[in-house]
Amino acid sequence: MEAAAMRKASSQASLADPDDFDLTRLLNHKPRINVERQRSFDDRSLGELSIAGAGTASRGGWGWGYYGGGMESYESMYSPGGGLRSYSGTPASSTRLSFEPHPLIGEAWDALRRSIVSFRGQPIGTIAAVDHSADGEVLNYDQVFVRDFVPSALAFLMNGEPEIVRNFLLKTLVLQGWEKRIDRFKLGEGAMPASFKVLKDPRRGVDKLVADFGESAIGRVAPVDSGFWWIIILRAYTKSTGDMTLAETPMCQKGIRLIMNQCLAEGFDTFPTLLCADGCCMIDRRMGVYGYPIEIQALFFMALRCALLMLKPDAEGKEMMERIVTRLTALSYHMRSYFWLDFQQLNDIYRFKTEEYSHTAVNKFNVNPESIPDWLFDFMPTRGGYFVGNVSPARMDFRWFALGNCVAILASLATPDQAAAIMDLIEERWEDLVGEMPVKICYPAIEGHEWQIVTGCDPKNTRWSYHNGGSWPVLLWLLTAACIKTGRLKIARRAIDLAEARLARDGWPEYYDGKLGRYIGKQARKFQTWSIAGYLVAKMMLEDPSHLGMISLEEEKPTKPVLRRSASWTV
Repeated sequence: MEAAAMRKASSQASLADPDDFDLTRLLNHKPRINVERQRSFDDRSLGELSIAGAGTASRGGWGWGYYGGGMESYESMYSPGGGLRSYSGTPASSTRLSFEPHPLIGEAWDALRRSIVSFRGQPIGTIAAVDHSADGEVLNYDQVFVRDFVPSALAFLMNGEPEIVRNFLLKTLVLQGWEKRIDRFKLGEGAMPASFKVLKDPRRGVDKLVADFGESAIGRVAPVDSGFWWIIILRAYTKSTGDMTLAETPMCQKGIRLIMNQCLAEGFDTFPTLLCADGCCMIDRRMGVYGYPIEIQALFFMALRCALLMLKPDAEGKEMMERIVTRLTALSYHMRSYFWLDFQQLNDIYRFKTEEYSHTAVNKFNVNPESIPDWLFDFMPTRGGYFVGNVSPARMDFRWFALGNCVAILASLATPDQAAAIMDLIEERWEDLVGEMPVKICYPAIEGHEWQIVTGCDPKNTRWSYHNGGSWPVLLWLLTAACIKTGRLKIARRAIDLAEARLARDGWPEYYDGKLGRYIGKQARKFQTWSIAGYLVAKMMLEDPSHLGMISLEEEKPTKPVLRRSASWTV
């Protein structure tokens, strides 16, 4: 009966007025928050997830280890946010610890709560910014962005407030069911919105939603990352609360499958990576990330793993799980082999020959050594490495991108050695990648004639500003999470100290400008919600590292093959 009701609600959601469905009516039961530690989706290794029912599907080739050099595996811990709730404005994790919380914590929580958006009396998200100094020009900063809500969702989960996260997941799931058109072209069924806005309907006197699937965005590009972030938030909710019933509902299972279907569709691709346009992710303007940007590939990998852990192995789920496992194996090999750059690999590329044919080719993408930028030779230390920004035929974007590299660590796309090398690079090139305000979104900035060609003379993405080498405080939580996973807590503490010295004083800006991140961004909004939430998440994770389990995936341990008797074996 419940499944039938779900199908009915899901099918009707794409009709003229899907907002008639209250969040409380989408599910016939209340959230079940399990305080006791339960065996969550993640605790099952890939070898235990029986796709074929009889355990005949192979999961081999994922013999991965642990990070942190003997540290306890945080992934297996139950995040203590679930079942707790703080009404004082300070996070629940801080109240359980013996030391005094930083005075910025309360101020940050007050600011975060001011950004909460309600729909028909229920909280469903946080707007991008609450900037009262913007002279009335709010642009789209008064909307709830899927990617922007990620640190907010984690902060609320860590503080034992899962309701707003659950409501957000359900409402965006309804929006996914809308018919999505840009001009006269229909988007894929699985596309998630970039953002949505709550409006008061004067005719009916009720709230209604207006969603943006890219038709209002800069450049009219649909967000590729929204669906991935939605899956990651759903897994974080499940991990934090122990409530697996939400992910197991027919609505959520269908939502996951739709997102996966859109990404795993067969075409003319010869690479397992995902081909994307400029402006499809956090860098939502033209910045030369078209092709196979590291941010999307890392998020794609993480979403694939989260989906595999949450899909039910029923008739529809089993086939999807098989496709995911096949793609994960190819994607991890491709990324680790061709996107990885360290001193030795750089030296090898420097000596590449071009115009190589056949399967014996070493320079498989025909990258010309002359395309290596001069800055890279001085930037690359002998100890350290990173995943480059993009790899495609005759092109290798050697820029460093923070989000993609941090997510690669959290998703275990990076091997333990590669993860350690990424952290080594951050330490070795601290002034370049962190400076005075964590963290550079990319390095280095492009300028001059290259800036004109790559960005289309974008006046907002001038050198060392905004997406072009600007410093974004929201990335602090990703850096902190990567530091905890790799056991490099000193780096996280140093970065948080830098942020605490300025963020509140400067009004929680969206981004900072300058080669060292010394100046508040020329067009940065104040009281940017994800700057606030990013700080809170970083602080709470550092104080209680078990929270890392919400957002981190451990490498899979090798499974022993099942020995079966031969059909001809007789006693």
